[in-house]
Amino acid sequence: MPLFWLVVVLLALTALGFWFGRRRALASVQGNPRHLHSLPIYYGANVAMSIAIPALLTLVIWLLAQPLVIENRVSATIPQDLLPENTSIGLVMSDVRRLAEGLDQAVEQNVMTTAETLALDASTTDVRELLGTVGVALGSEVRPEVLSAAQSYRQLSSTGSTAMAVVCLVLALAGFGLSARHTNKEFRARNVVERGVLALLILAASLAILTTVGIVLSMLFETVNFFGLHAWTDFFFGSTWAPNFRGDSELSMLPLLWGTLYISAIALLVAVPVGLFAAIYLSEYAGPAVRSLAKPLLEILAGIPTIVYGLFALLTVGPLLLNLFGQGENGILGLNWMTGATSVLTAGVVMGIMLIPFVSSLSDDIINAVPQSLRDGSLGLGATRSETIRQVVLPAALPGIVGAILLAASRAIGETMIVVMGAGAIAKFSANPFESMTTITTRVVSQLTGDTDFASPETLVAFALGLSLFVLTLGLNVLALYIVRKYREQYD
Repeated sequence: MPLFWLVVVLLALTALGFWFGRRRALASVQGNPRHLHSLPIYYGANVAMSIAIPALLTLVIWLLAQPLVIENRVSATIPQDLLPENTSIGLVMSDVRRLAEGLDQAVEQNVMTTAETLALDASTTDVRELLGTVGVALGSEVRPEVLSAAQSYRQLSSTGSTAMAVVCLVLALAGFGLSARHTNKEFRARNVVERGVLALLILAASLAILTTVGIVLSMLFETVNFFGLHAWTDFFFGSTWAPNFRGDSELSMLPLLWGTLYISAIALLVAVPVGLFAAIYLSEYAGPAVRSLAKPLLEILAGIPTIVYGLFALLTVGPLLLNLFGQGENGILGLNWMTGATSVLTAGVVMGIMLIPFVSSLSDDIINAVPQSLRDGSLGLGATRSETIRQVVLPAALPGIVGAILLAASRAIGETMIVVMGAGAIAKFSANPFESMTTITTRVVSQLTGDTDFASPETLVAFALGLSLFVLTLGLNVLALYIVRKYREQYD
């Protein structure tokens, strides 16, 4: 049974179970709901949950586990001595999956039958040309062992999908029968449903935590593999970033870290003053009409995709800065400090513009949280409005503002597209903001782009860079939360 129709059947059974459970509960008291322990809706919800939760949970787990199990079984059938030179089993399995998907499309388009796909022989049939007729492009000729593995892959997938449908339907029907059997006027349906909802809430919270743990562990394991192939002293204390996929690479993160921190610092120099002043104006000076118009317009910047900011840096800000600080006598200022539109300053300015709504919105909420009684007391003692803001409101809101700035810094450190299009791709140490540099995030993208082998240090270094960036941003977030919680003023 196709996955779509399996989900439809399960949802239909769930709706039927809800109706049946509610109707059976009312029938047990001759239609008088006052004699029931719980409201009729709880009896229907109990039956529906007994059908849906076990079946759908099994469905999700099966869909996640089946590809892994099938790949392990199929890869074990491929003889290692038949693998081409400089090719890993992972790359071969990628070809197997692509070929299996192509055979599935051929069956769906009635080009071949399932029996014909199983009888294909790579030595007598041009499988690549055959699949090209259904729009599937294969990079190279199909080897016999790859075709055999793809046929096994399809068979195991078909068997697994059938078994999955049977198991899910059996669980749904079993839940239907058991829950319907317990549905009567004495059954405490509300308690059962509330415990079930609580379990779902705990599961949702656990999934969020486990996802974070899974991300960290996946990067950690690959980072360990990287340090098994490359010296950790060169990564942490070297001074050169020069990857070479033919070997003998210098993979130090320090030039990338310098570019990341430099660009982020310039972005904060732009975003913090503008965002903080905007927040002070909106919270202390702007009237209701102006605030209701200006605040949404300011926050529109937060919804603009970063690729648009990157284009803005490439086509507008970069040429403008080049015209101001470069081009020698042809420039506005007659300077020759910049040689190209891509520079640290270009990326930093545009990234700062992107962070303005982030800083202003958080700071505005924090300033508005300062009790009005403090303002009234300061004004009552003779202070002016500006003195009240400087000496009362801002000191009271300072911990939250510092936390907002640190959160904005972590956002700047993780930015990619603006740096790619505005700062260039040169990894080096330099204090000149008019030169091109690069950051950790852009190198992670570069190292994982294209057909890469996840067994070389030049590729695995991306995971070490990602883990280092994760630790850096996590530290900033933890520091921001610590500052906010430790120094937050409590007002009665």
